[in-house]
Amino acid sequence: MKIVSADQIHAALDWQGVLDALHQVHQGPRPQIDDYYLGDTEYGLFSRGVILPGVGAGVKIASIFPANLQAEPPRPAEQAAFVVIDERTKAISAIFDGPAITAWKTAGDSVLAARRLSREDSAVLLVLGAGPVARALTEAYLHIRPGIGEVLLWNRTAARLQPVLEDLCKRGIDARIVTDLDSAVARADIITSATAAATPCVKGRLVRKGTHVDLVGGYRADMQEADQDLFAVARLFVDDRPSALNSGDLQIPLRAGIISENSIEADLFELCQSSSWRRQASDITVYKNAGGAHLDLTVCQQVLRQLGAGSFPQR
Repeated sequence: MKIVSADQIHAALDWQGVLDALHQVHQGPRPQIDDYYLGDTEYGLFSRGVILPGVGAGVKIASIFPANLQAEPPRPAEQAAFVVIDERTKAISAIFDGPAITAWKTAGDSVLAARRLSREDSAVLLVLGAGPVARALTEAYLHIRPGIGEVLLWNRTAARLQPVLEDLCKRGIDARIVTDLDSAVARADIITSATAAATPCVKGRLVRKGTHVDLVGGYRADMQEADQDLFAVARLFVDDRPSALNSGDLQIPLRAGIISENSIEADLFELCQSSSWRRQASDITVYKNAGGAHLDLTVCQQVLRQLGAGSFPQR
């Protein structure tokens, strides 16, 4: 059994390789996927599994404890692992560092869709959140939209953004921390949000025409990153319909009658397989990134291909 560390994952991956692998898997058959969450807002166990024909199977298990962020020094809010099942033997073949895989696959999921959904001339990127996923989203958006000239960073605890800001500035990227979120929302061409918000951060009335909004953080039915005003004016897309419809971002406007299940124009498989969909320059687009274990499995398989069997300690 291969044990794959975060350092090995980061060394093996780049954004183009991840996007190519995810695009390829979305050309094939749909996976069998399912999730469950046990617990509450203070502590929870989260798991998601997949059977993907021709690729294999896998299961993620995560222990989520937000209070860890308040420790001195802070500890990760999520501890996780992803278990890969071999396609031929059905044996456990590898165990991956979960948070590292999550960062790559989550950001890859969002920007694979954003290549179709965001404007090519997008110039201002607004990133909500300060965790590893928010950092990965920043890098992934800069990869697919090299014309971005300004990166705005927001988090409820602004001090947590300082290392991110320093890294971006050292690389010559025009980045700054914002405290007035409403003003930043009104200026952005792309808004990507990876928070644990239970009340909306993004106000739809402030989102200007032509903006792409990427909602990543809300994984429970009580979590909502954008308010209902946004869904009243936006074109809606998701990565996976059942998973996305279980999120508070969609559940809440669905119950209020703002949207219906038919409001979803396409999922990620449809976006990748069809070239017929086009956005208008003035469209506001919303993408709900609900994840799915097939994404984790695909990125894990990309790591295995890049590193090869000789790179792993055996168990």
